[in-house]
Amino acid sequence: MITTGRIVRLAERDRADVHFLLDGERRSALAGDTVLTAMLAAGHALRSSEFGPELRAGFCLMGACQDCWVWQEEGSRLRACSTSVAEGMRLRTTPPESWP
Repeated sequence: MITTGRIVRLAERDRADVHFLLDGERRSALAGDTVLTAMLAAGHALRSSEFGPELRAGFCLMGACQDCWVWQEEGSRLRACSTSVAEGMRLRTTPPESWP
């Protein structure tokens, strides 16, 4: 179990907790975090690289590229870098089998 994240929160630790599921595991974030911030602060990578065994943490971090797509359990996808995490979100880092 990873106890420290890929990013470390230096300030604003007093915001309300938000809980969500990521790949079936319960995670927590702070209200106002983007999904990507929540994932990286929890020690989770965004996805695997297509070019090697490395894990990816996003590319541009501002919604201009196509690197940070994640899927909601019901199948729709969203940009992790520009979507705020919400209580009860059920997210996955791999596309569902029905994805085109």
